Amino acid sequence: MGKKLKEFDVVFESGEDGYVAAFVPALPGCHTQGRTIAEAVRNVKEAISLYLEVASESRARSKSKFMGIRRIGVPLPA
Repeated sequence: MGKKLKEFDVVFESGEDGYVAAFVPALPGCHTQGRTIAEAVRNVKEAISLYLEVASESRARSKSKFMGIRRIGVPLPA
């Protein structure tokens, strides 16, 4: 039986330096680049795997428990 897959949206942008930047909106700080789109795809797959591995290890060590999410409004300056 194959490995389970989790899919993520990835944003690709061309940089002024000719590189292709890739970032994963669902994983803050998870970003990479490549000389080509194919290289950026390979690199972002590796970056996602490493991100999830580190996050899993952090959760295992953490004593905190998830309590919930709440949307909070803040007035904008005039």
